[in-house]
Amino acid sequence: MAFARTCSVALVGVEGVVVEVQADLEPGVAAFTLVGLPDKSLTESKDRVRAAVVNSGAAWPQKKLTVGLSPASVPKSGSGFDLAVAAAVLGAAERIDPRVLADIVMIGELGLDGRVRPVRGVLPAVLAAADAGYEQVVVPECAATEASLVPGVSVLGVRSLRQLIAVLADEPVPDEERDDLGRPDPLLAGLRVPGTGAATGMHSTGTAHDHGHDLADVVGQTSARTAVEVAAAGGHHLFLEGPPGAGKTMLAERLPAILPRLGRQESLEVTAVHSVAGLLPPGKPLIDVAPYCAPHHSATMQALVGGGQGIARPGAVSLSHRGVLFLDETPEFNSQALDALRQPLEAGHVVIARSAGVVRFPAKFLMVLAANPCPCGRFSQRDDLCECPPSVIRRYQARLSGPLLDRVDLRVEVDRITRTELTALGARGESTATVADRVRAARERSVERLAGTPWCTNSEVPGRELRSRWYAVPGAMDEAERNLERGVLTARGLDRVLRVAWTVADLVGHDRPDATDVALALQLRTGVPRGVPMAIGALT
Repeated sequence: MAFARTCSVALVGVEGVVVEVQADLEPGVAAFTLVGLPDKSLTESKDRVRAAVVNSGAAWPQKKLTVGLSPASVPKSGSGFDLAVAAAVLGAAERIDPRVLADIVMIGELGLDGRVRPVRGVLPAVLAAADAGYEQVVVPECAATEASLVPGVSVLGVRSLRQLIAVLADEPVPDEERDDLGRPDPLLAGLRVPGTGAATGMHSTGTAHDHGHDLADVVGQTSARTAVEVAAAGGHHLFLEGPPGAGKTMLAERLPAILPRLGRQESLEVTAVHSVAGLLPPGKPLIDVAPYCAPHHSATMQALVGGGQGIARPGAVSLSHRGVLFLDETPEFNSQALDALRQPLEAGHVVIARSAGVVRFPAKFLMVLAANPCPCGRFSQRDDLCECPPSVIRRYQARLSGPLLDRVDLRVEVDRITRTELTALGARGESTATVADRVRAARERSVERLAGTPWCTNSEVPGRELRSRWYAVPGAMDEAERNLERGVLTARGLDRVLRVAWTVADLVGHDRPDATDVALALQLRTGVPRGVPMAIGALT
């Protein structure tokens, strides 16, 4: 029978569809036809596959060859179908038993010499294959560790098409020589695409955050340090406003280090997004620490929320999934790009519609905004160093829309550092390790309280649930409700104050938020002093 079939995976965002790759040989003039909505890179696989098969020592069938990708209505893109196409052709030519190929999913690009190169999105592709019930997967050798993260799937890593033919034909497997000249392995080029992280400000996500970034290095800023701790414990969004050099960027850079390590499911979600984006660090197939993304203020809307030509690619909001998205100099960002963040902030995902299809990316991140009070950065209520006209200050501050700021739970003014604070030789503030332990304990309390619900952090709990199932101490919310009546808080703002109060209660070990917890939450929300200590350690 001059027919064979095997399987591969077409990725749409981080979701995959198993595609059946069929090869049919018929008598006639030698030709190679590829059907099934392939894109340009997939259409070019005809030449890559032919050269790879010949250079691997197999004979190319001199017949009319038709390769179909089913379902034909799903657009296919990328070079990850090469391995499946080559195997199906060899099965139709009876070089390989077609029955062996039917239940195997193959992912990989072929070089002209037959070497198997890795492609982006191996992890989500294998996850899709496992969800479809497939148990055997063939991937490039250097991506085998990433594919092995999926339980219940047998993974075969091959370095060349020659090795795959030998395994499937039950022949001795040849050894492929490695490049031992000290150069980077050229096959790893497909795992990390140069330049893809430049517009998003991605930092290294393969290891824990830089140990040189310790929270104790931040001088003063008790209110801002408390806000960072509360943000990490409850997953609350944070807005830092203050003059240049006050420590806003330092605080944001140290936030990922106090976040708890990712769980197994969270790690798979984050790794899948980075694998699709081509940002997965070689040698570190599983990202188990919170990612940190700090795009430049010139980033476009596509760089922030995702997009691009053809099938949309993940943007900064997805690359910071389960981590921190830091927008420094926020008023300098495009206003339309900032307003585009409102939907993922509420939904936890972003949906991008393009002519080539609709893509859904996860986008559950902790957003940190940082801004100067005015264009020169010296405006303050306590001194008159600023030379900006009032109209310029108003116009500058109005670049951040009210609906966006209403979704931010914590708003803190970062004061200018004094000479005394900077040159003092006294004890430093609490270290990252100390704060991280307190944050982890608070997260454990909230997880225990929210057991049996779809939520894990206080920031995720809807306001109606907080008001109906988890009550504060009687009378604790009176001041917050009076702020609602005076128009200081919106209805959404009142719910966010209650969420922050629950986080403060978790940090200090209270069973329910009391008046002090709510007062601190109000101060962090409105910036108006409420007469409570700002350091969490002083409340315990």
